[in-house]
Amino acid sequence: MRPVRLVDLAGALPQPWSSQVIARFGDAQLKVLRMDESAYPEETHDYAEGLLVLEGELRLTLDGHAVRVGAGELCVVPAGVPHSVEGGSRGTLLIVDT
Repeated sequence: MRPVRLVDLAGALPQPWSSQVIARFGDAQLKVLRMDESAYPEETHDYAEGLLVLEGELRLTLDGHAVRVGAGELCVVPAGVPHSVEGGSRGTLLIVDT
């Protein structure tokens, strides 16, 4: 299998905040998406979610607290914790979930 440049893959997606599953490992899936400065509404999952910023910055509200995640940083959102994305988030995000 050939290497995949994730930033290019996210840039080619038709819409921001629309993720694409790029791989599966056991029960886990890897998704990539493009952030575009707009906010994303609050959501809660019954599974943990890893958010790895490949480039740019992710501005989260995590259980009511502001969290900034920069390029090369990972934030793990525990199962059942409400989270949303604030305006100003931009770049490429890799999501690991089940």
